[in-house]
Amino acid sequence: MTTNFEDGNLVLRLWYASHRTRALLKMCEDQIYGEYNLTMEQYAVLAAIKHIGGTARPTDIARWLGRSTNAVSMIVDRMVKAGLVRRVGDRSDRRVVNVSITSKAENALKPAIRAGWEFIQKITSPLSNEDKHTFVRLHDTLRYEIFKYLNPGANVEEMARNDDESHANLMERLIQYALPSTPEAKRQDGEK
Repeated sequence: MTTNFEDGNLVLRLWYASHRTRALLKMCEDQIYGEYNLTMEQYAVLAAIKHIGGTARPTDIARWLGRSTNAVSMIVDRMVKAGLVRRVGDRSDRRVVNVSITSKAENALKPAIRAGWEFIQKITSPLSNEDKHTFVRLHDTLRYEIFKYLNPGANVEEMARNDDESHANLMERLIQYALPSTPEAKRQDGEK
């Protein structure tokens, strides 16, 4: 496969921009969530547990986050020590261990979600709605190609659809969880 220098340079710039943007986003998220004594990884685990239903197996958290079960187990170990989650044995199957969020994590998660949402709004504000749609479409195209690369011969359309469905409206649900919806709840929340 031959490409001219300009095309190759553009592809390299795109690749660098993608990686650098992700690294910068992680730094920002660590800083934002750090204000609530959470790392970005801990925040992600807590968000996954909330999304899954309040209690989840490490394998389900790992699948939802796109991480290895071993990596999630190590994060969960540190979170147990920090008092953010607890392990609960399944009464019907002793081999199964579930992870649930503690009140300490609940108290950190709500304001962290709010701060994360404010950050998302701030950094995307310079983009027009058309630019945002284009950005999402371009990233979806790359994600599709990555699914194809990682899963040769698999039904990539179904994988992408399942990925979309499992993460659909996550931020909206987290915001609803973190932000009071009634005027009275908003007033009470502001008093805390």
